[in-house]
Amino acid sequence: MAQQFLSVEEFNQLLQEWNGEKIKISKHELEDDDSTMMELNSFSFSRDTRRIDDYEPLHALHLKGPGEIQTDENELQPLPSSYYEIPLEDSTLYQYDETKFSLITDRGTYTIEIAPDT
Repeated sequence: MAQQFLSVEEFNQLLQEWNGEKIKISKHELEDDDSTMMELNSFSFSRDTRRIDDYEPLHALHLKGPGEIQTDENELQPLPSSYYEIPLEDSTLYQYDETKFSLITDRGTYTIEIAPDT
């Protein structure tokens, strides 16, 4: 299974096939790692041209659906809202290896995969 780089349009098209699936989102950002499980009901992209500072992303991917985030104590807590936001940049790399997506930004790496059955 070779990883391939995708355009944002190809990423969008492939991720649409996962609507209705339970997914796992893993974030590795600097010293911050966490995992989120959610049922992907839909997703959208946004653009915020009225940012206050560079910490707020210019672009974002919003994964929508109910879910839970794994805490540092290995407990599951409900997501604070019904979506998960991934900050995107013009330089974001989109990879796919037939089992998972990796979004690589200057801030960190986000991995989206079908959640294992538990």
